[in-house]
Amino acid sequence: MSARLFVAVALADDDRAALAAWAAEAVGEDPGMRLVDPAQVHLTMAFLGHRPLDEVDPLRELVARHAGPRPPMATAGALWLSPRRPHVLTVAVDDRDGVLEALYGRLWDDLEETIGVEREKRRFKPHVTVARVRRGWTAPSRRLPDAPARELTGEALVLFRSHLGGRGPARYEAVERVALGRAARP
Repeated sequence: MSARLFVAVALADDDRAALAAWAAEAVGEDPGMRLVDPAQVHLTMAFLGHRPLDEVDPLRELVARHAGPRPPMATAGALWLSPRRPHVLTVAVDDRDGVLEALYGRLWDDLEETIGVEREKRRFKPHVTVARVRRGWTAPSRRLPDAPARELTGEALVLFRSHLGGRGPARYEAVERVALGRAARP
């Protein structure tokens, strides 16, 4: 047995609502796009894929070790991923003081050392996914409205379990949630 896991920064409710509202405006009635449920909007720090169940508790402890100050961050415009063949509509995040990048580095160092998870090869590009192109469709070619310009509040560092949804989108379950803004456990 295994669990599909990832680590993310959970955003404040009003941030998730604002980003989801923008996505609904940007996507409109396009049947080729699927909006991310506002409750599911987050900033992924590490996608771990399917991991053995006996790694869940060590991963919970690892996430708890990395809780720290809230990173100063803000939206930085709309961003299609992958640019050559867009399939995910995101809002880029400006990592104001490099706090997110530093957290990303420490988190991956610990994941490699503690669990043996191989570090992602791609460069860290903080973003929040708000919509996905449905399989068999292409991204809309119309110009996107400007993404909302706003400061973002990262409330917690969360270990999520992703339950794939058969016909619907994946559902995320918080396995460990540690508030940001306080010191990490030793």
